Amino acid sequence: MGLKKQPKKYTRESGNRFAELLQTQLLMLDGAMGTMIQQHHLEEADFRGKRFADHPSELKGNNDLLTLTRPELIEQIHIEFLEAGADIIETNTFSSTTISQADYGLEPLVRELNLEAAKLARSAIEKVRKRNSVEATSPSLSPRPLFVAGSIGPTNRTASISPDVNDPAYRAVTFDDLVEAYTEQAKALIEGGVDLLLVETIFDTLNAKAALFAIEEVFEKTGIRLPVMVSVTITDQSGRTLSGQTPTAFWYSIEHADPISVGINCALGAEAMRPYLEELSNVAPCAISLYANAGLPNAFGGYDDTPEQMAKTYGDFASDGLANIYGGCCGTTPD
Repeated sequence: MGLKKQPKKYTRESGNRFAELLQTQLLMLDGAMGTMIQQHHLEEADFRGKRFADHPSELKGNNDLLTLTRPELIEQIHIEFLEAGADIIETNTFSSTTISQADYGLEPLVRELNLEAAKLARSAIEKVRKRNSVEATSPSLSPRPLFVAGSIGPTNRTASISPDVNDPAYRAVTFDDLVEAYTEQAKALIEGGVDLLLVETIFDTLNAKAALFAIEEVFEKTGIRLPVMVSVTITDQSGRTLSGQTPTAFWYSIEHADPISVGINCALGAEAMRPYLEELSNVAPCAISLYANAGLPNAFGGYDDTPEQMAKTYGDFASDGLANIYGGCCGTTPD
């Protein structure tokens, strides 16, 4: 289970505290924001709100926009995850880049989306801390350390694979395009007050390398250095990413970024991730993370694994020392 080297120092004390905790205990990441949003059966008007009532493009499905149009809902979801035991909550910014928001014609909102999402997550933590301090039986009890991870998704384009089967050389996005988009997102998340950054659901390592390059550039220019978590997606039972790498190859492609953790999320259920988790754990000297789907999607697009099943599987993984950080992806809720 990773942790074969001493943690480095970070600019914000919360980052140092996070690194220290990883040396002594397991940490819980939240579950799927998208799943929680879907439970509210929102319509187009919910996504538009008053501000975007006349926007020319359809906005339903742009979950990140709810940070601005339904902030109370996003904050409440964060609170529910915290009250269920999460130590780390992710900002609602999985698609908050100019590349992903271009589908909705909302590229100018990217900075605001990231800033407000970080502030909402921080507000949720403060509300939970305040509530817990009021309900605590002993005022001397120290509050549980809680952290905000700035979620940085893969975008909806791939730099390694052509989307046109008739033109294998064509790319819908360049490395420089990705760096520019990720730079804007990382700067806003840091300014918004996140404790760490999470580059997640990586299906194309070249996209991830662009994100990590952008983050390092932002660290250098701002003088603020935060812990960086990295999480890859193994797309199927072949044990490879969409761009063709095994977990070992993926690690050697991004180890130069010196992440505080590397792990796997999405695509597969928890039990199916065991061999890939073991592989990563054997090669990476940092902490290991896992946040799986609630099984594979069924014929109706739902997820069948129960909280009890996932808890048992995660318990087995923890007993075997396979990971330091556990959470949930598609289909997982605070149950």
